[in-house]
Amino acid sequence: MADNVKLIKQCQKKSKKAFDELYLTYSPLIYGICLRYTKDEFEAQDLLQECFIRILNKISDYKFKGSFEGWIRRLTVNHAINFIRSRRHFMMDDISEYEIETNNNTDVISDMSAREIVQLINQLPDGYRTVFNLHVIEGYKHTEIAEMLDISDITCRTQYKKARETLIKMINENK
Repeated sequence: MADNVKLIKQCQKKSKKAFDELYLTYSPLIYGICLRYTKDEFEAQDLLQECFIRILNKISDYKFKGSFEGWIRRLTVNHAINFIRSRRHFMMDDISEYEIETNNNTDVISDMSAREIVQLINQLPDGYRTVFNLHVIEGYKHTEIAEMLDISDITCRTQYKKARETLIKMINENK
């Protein structure tokens, strides 16, 4: 942690060497987040670069309260959402809220590799995938996701439900 504080303080003083080290340390994490939201390696690379420019420009705002990794994740997720908003058109219907059903597929899922699960998630339509990632992977609440994506809470819950149903169907087909 002390090394991290030193590195961050050096970055806040605009040290190129420190920023290079920060990039080497955090780029795999940020690239993974970017790839989850874009589903395209080239877009993820572009987004990764944009996120690091944003981190460089905002690092002086970091006040050493809370986890630095959490701060970077939040900046990255917010930027990824803005990226998606600007480049993609979501076709999300604002329909009545569904109760999210539980379906016990734990045996099937436990037999699948993480790579297989990620591949299935990446096959989801953009809107489903984004809401699913934000809720399940990033841990945001539906109300937070709705606000981030500028959609209603009902639409958010519906997209999540449809994402789960689609994933369950794909998992069952892969048995």
